[in-house]
Amino acid sequence: MTAKTVLIVDDEAPIREMIAVALEMADYHVLEASNAQDAHAMIVDHQPDLLLLDWMMPGISGIELARRLKREEATAELPIIMLTAKGEEDNKIQGLEAGADDYITKPFSPRELVARLKAVLRRATPRGVEEVVEIDGLLLDPMSHRISAHGKSLEMGPTEYRLLQFFMTHQERAYTRSQLLDQVWGGNVYVEERTVDVHIRRLRKALGDAHQHLIQTVRGTGYRFSARG
Repeated sequence: MTAKTVLIVDDEAPIREMIAVALEMADYHVLEASNAQDAHAMIVDHQPDLLLLDWMMPGISGIELARRLKREEATAELPIIMLTAKGEEDNKIQGLEAGADDYITKPFSPRELVARLKAVLRRATPRGVEEVVEIDGLLLDPMSHRISAHGKSLEMGPTEYRLLQFFMTHQERAYTRSQLLDQVWGGNVYVEERTVDVHIRRLRKALGDAHQHLIQTVRGTGYRFSARG
């Protein structure tokens, strides 16, 4: 599982650079475009997970690009956060009506931007979230919210369930406790990182002898879900 990709579209290079540094430090993969035409080509080629879009740009404005993307079937679900110096209420409404998921007014802190971005990405329904996942006889069915091991139903708490669902859909990558907190608990929840260890222990116990080995401790990092042993 690779990092989420964010495309920054702004005609001012210093602003793009400031945002890119903040996002890369927060473990996002960053693409940049200085105008709407280049941005549209990059969206088609790279299919980013989220678009940070400046309102005022020469040529095609950000608001026009947002409307165009929402009209096209392939990009209608792409989450968009509008970046703008315009703080007036009617401009915010115009941006949201064009299909933007959120709106952030310059100047803003990188920390605020990252928090908003995480919130929008959490709201965006990931592809495949309703699909049954099966690994080595361990089966998770999101539609019925059931987990079974070789046909036998397993019981676990809601946090352990969310943790397992995240792991089963993001295999073979090591995640830090902080990353797991963001992904499973949500970035706005204040929970001690050691809480992750407690829930990992509970999850392993719930999985039993047949499958607890799938959740591997990665020394100095955190945890990984892997069937490779």
